[in-house]
Amino acid sequence: VLLAVYAFPQSKKAESDTIAIAFWNVENFYDTLDDQNKKDDDFLPNGSYQWTKERFDKKMEHLGQAIKDMNDKKGPDMIGMAEVENRWVLEQLIKTNLSGLDFSIAHIDSPDERGIDAALLYNSKKFELVSLRGDTVSLADKYPTRLILHAELKTIFGDIVHVFVNHWPSRRNGQDKSEINRVTAATVLKGEVDKLLAANKNARIVIMGDFNDEPDNNSILKTLDAGLYTCDSVKQNTTLHNVSWERKGKGEGTLKYRDTWNCLDQIIISPDVLTDAQFKYICGSYTIFRPDYLIQHGGKYDGSPFPTYGGTRYLGGYSDHLPVFAKFIVKAR
Repeated sequence: VLLAVYAFPQSKKAESDTIAIAFWNVENFYDTLDDQNKKDDDFLPNGSYQWTKERFDKKMEHLGQAIKDMNDKKGPDMIGMAEVENRWVLEQLIKTNLSGLDFSIAHIDSPDERGIDAALLYNSKKFELVSLRGDTVSLADKYPTRLILHAELKTIFGDIVHVFVNHWPSRRNGQDKSEINRVTAATVLKGEVDKLLAANKNARIVIMGDFNDEPDNNSILKTLDAGLYTCDSVKQNTTLHNVSWERKGKGEGTLKYRDTWNCLDQIIISPDVLTDAQFKYICGSYTIFRPDYLIQHGGKYDGSPFPTYGGTRYLGGYSDHLPVFAKFIVKAR
């Protein structure tokens, strides 16, 4: 567990603030160095992807551009990320391309064999990191997968928010065959959520990630018990509310697979966050961020997200996933 070693500067604070919380699977954000403990050989200058410093710098420039453009060009106040190799790449990204956003890093190395982790960047002028842990997902086939990152943060008004960043096991070997792995991840997450809600039924919980499942798949709808929420939803008796349904229900998505949009990147909240005066979701604000430059134009994949690679062919794009964000009001008591 890591503990924050600083507190907020004691300046006069506004009575309320609107914050944007984002998530993005940034597609293979590797450094160019060989990590002896990880299978990262493909992402070396002489590897199959010919991952050079020039390509790494271009990737950082692209990630920085999109992140800064989110939230009406103010950038998000917090962004969860998937497919990050290590803390160093995040440090470089902040220093080189995100220096104006006051980001601090919450990250723990995952057991994933390829070395890709989940991480969280948060505005240190708006949030203080209280604690950080990684919850291990032990799959039946013993394949090592990503930790679920659990950051406990304090707002400038002193309220605690629990943020979980997820990157659940992939659909490799087919959706049905691999579903048990995502159900396992959902079970681990549900256990942590239930503990928080047992200790405080009004716990403020924000869950984000690339779940490799849709909002209405078993792992999320049944195991995690995250109901399909829209602004005009009747009050649901589910443990959690999946605000991503606001867009998914309209046919939108974050990843295109064989001409179909999938909404694998989601934001899910605890019931209190719908009604809490101090930390409240702004209904209808869940957004799939899709500026023109994140989309491919022309060719076979016209209209799909513009990735860094197509197979091993370098395309010089951004990511094969679109980012998402949602807005929240935080208020003084």
